[in-house]
Amino acid sequence: MVGEGAVLYIDPYQLQVGEPRADVILVTHEHFDHCDPPSIQRVLKPSTVVVAPRIAKPCVSKAAKNILEISPGESREVGPVRITAFPAYNLNKFRDPARGVVFHPKEDGRVAYLVEWGGVRLFHAGDSDFVPEFRQVVADVVFVPVSGVYVMTPQEAAEFVNTVVPKVAIPMHYGSIVASRREAEEFKRLVRPEVQVVVLDREI
Repeated sequence: MVGEGAVLYIDPYQLQVGEPRADVILVTHEHFDHCDPPSIQRVLKPSTVVVAPRIAKPCVSKAAKNILEISPGESREVGPVRITAFPAYNLNKFRDPARGVVFHPKEDGRVAYLVEWGGVRLFHAGDSDFVPEFRQVVADVVFVPVSGVYVMTPQEAAEFVNTVVPKVAIPMHYGSIVASRREAEEFKRLVRPEVQVVVLDREI
């Protein structure tokens, strides 16, 4: 994203070009489709600040040295960008239902980000279900996962968006690992009409 006084990337993955260079890179967690060291390196410049939770630092450190750690509930300011971390975790997605092992447990400290920048508030939900903390989100633009399996289903994502009512909602986390545009279109159908849903050709 390019905005007032800064260039910002969130979870850059499989980037094919190295421009524009990043002022700020936000990483939500350590999984390969969210923390991709070659993509981080591709847009890095000497002054780039990479913001990441502790669980992602070993991955991020393969590409960057200027790492600013953040935990759920904390805020950081990098130039004109104010960043607040929300907890991102699963409520009902399980690796092993018999043992009760969840994909993204809350205690691991993975995050979603609220970005305040140039008078606009952007929320990126990371890999998460519609967790209670997300009810506090106030944002103009929301990026929300819709693929299910590891994150919200289209129905859960629509419930989240219909609760916080941003101006714009952009579905993500589909098209390369799991799910397809069909889940994005289903999400769009379920979102209340006053929210503009933008379905992109490729996932963010």
